[in-house]
Amino acid sequence: MEFIDKKRVEASSEAKTGFYPNLPRRQELVDALTWCVTDYYIKASAGQPFEARGILVTGESRVGKTRETRNLLEKLKEGPNIMPDGRPARIVSCELAGSVSWKDLGIKTLEALNYPIDGRRTQTYIWGEVVNQARQQGVIGIHFDECQHVFTEKNSRTNEIFLDSFKTLLKDSRWPLILILSGVPILARYIQEYEQLAHLLRPVHFDQIDFKKDAHELNRLVYSYADAVGISFDQLSHAEFFKRLLCACINRWGLVIELVVEAFALAKLEGAQSCSLDHFVSAFAKTYRLPPAYSPFTVVDFEEAFNPEVMASLLHKEQ
Repeated sequence: MEFIDKKRVEASSEAKTGFYPNLPRRQELVDALTWCVTDYYIKASAGQPFEARGILVTGESRVGKTRETRNLLEKLKEGPNIMPDGRPARIVSCELAGSVSWKDLGIKTLEALNYPIDGRRTQTYIWGEVVNQARQQGVIGIHFDECQHVFTEKNSRTNEIFLDSFKTLLKDSRWPLILILSGVPILARYIQEYEQLAHLLRPVHFDQIDFKKDAHELNRLVYSYADAVGISFDQLSHAEFFKRLLCACINRWGLVIELVVEAFALAKLEGAQSCSLDHFVSAFAKTYRLPPAYSPFTVVDFEEAFNPEVMASLLHKEQ
């Protein structure tokens, strides 16, 4: 018995092929990464010990920061970015899902470097291998995603260990590493507590969607995904729909993309020529695990009926 719905896989794959390259703050992130890699190149060319620079990327959950950061790191790897040692520039990503120790983080980082290690090794040995493997592989940086998880409100000593250790990675004379630390806004507060690290990181903050300012950009984004799957969006391209879409996505770019991709995949699966309101109702119900009858796309007083904080908590429960 086959449990893989090939038609749904195909429809979802087509919908996900779209990528909108003009999200607000993307250019700021491009500039920050260019600054870091160029600085690294210049200093590495001199052949002397040096300290690297990094980026602090913050924004609410599902605002688009992870998608944008990882896309740029792919562009970095694919582009003509050859470092002084003749190898292409690479920065690997390591996603953190919960509280970890410094030793645990070292193990996860080695996994991101495709070099799993026995967890019984000492912390010093593990992090020595991180630097060694990065040097051997030509990896010049590490992106720690959801980095707020390594910090805690109650243990300032643990926070200090992480902050000082991040600074050490930037300054390691054996092989300094560019650090990209991304997470929710509270991450910035932890970083600012340690001035020696904060001044080495360029901050980039991803704002939520402001309809008055971003309406045109929002329309272009949705059409870019519609074009990718060959679905018409014309009947929904009006202010009332976009206000309801933003309510459903609590004004977060990443969540808008997720919902749009799901709605277009449903339309494609049905063989529809255009995407309807019903497709977005179904996509919303699937995302939030709510009954289709209760949706910002159909409820009259949707702005009063759907509390953003409650909706955000529902999303966190699904993660």
